[in-house]
Amino acid sequence: MYRPLPLYLTVQPSLINGIGLFALDNISPNTVMGITHIYSVGFENDHIRTPLGGFINHSDSPNCILFNEGFTKKIKTLKNISKGEEILLQYTLYQVDK
Repeated sequence: MYRPLPLYLTVQPSLINGIGLFALDNISPNTVMGITHIYSVGFENDHIRTPLGGFINHSDSPNCILFNEGFTKKIKTLKNISKGEEILLQYTLYQVDK
């Protein structure tokens, strides 16, 4: 059954920007959390963003990385993430306004 977010993630207010994605449990390195984007010509940047990809905030010191798998982009952890920690990516699809 499809779930927009894994059971160990939630959205909540972020100190970085608006709402962010946070760990409900400790998460091990190299954990693939799911699909963030699906390639589809005609959408913004030719990708459809999933709920998992919609709440991740940018960081120049990310704890996760985006990787390609077929026509999808997925996210996986780079290191241990502690319960309560925000999930962060260094954006590569979109320009970050600073």
